[in-house]
Amino acid sequence: MEKECIFCNIINRKLPSEFLYEDDTVVVFKDIHPRAPIHLLIVPKKHIRSINDFGEDDKSIVLDTIDIAKMMAVKTGISRSGFKLLFNVEKGGGQVIFHLHLHLMGGWRR
Repeated sequence: MEKECIFCNIINRKLPSEFLYEDDTVVVFKDIHPRAPIHLLIVPKKHIRSINDFGEDDKSIVLDTIDIAKMMAVKTGISRSGFKLLFNVEKGGGQVIFHLHLHLMGGWRR
């Protein structure tokens, strides 16, 4: 774990956040700078710096984030209208917080 990882601090409840979902491996909470009407972050509890850093043992964690994103899309009512899933990878790919996380965005009216 990085010394000052904001997501690790949220997961360990050192910073406030309302979890919309939590299990043994993942938490879900709202993005504080939403880019969509519904913008959730699906964050593994294990500190994995980025997609570039996950190993063989972490593959199931990444698949769990996608399964949970699908479940949260149903729960928030955006599964039928459509949604976007996004991993930002490294600074050039838009990653700002270096703890692997999946963005679930939707709720736009088309």
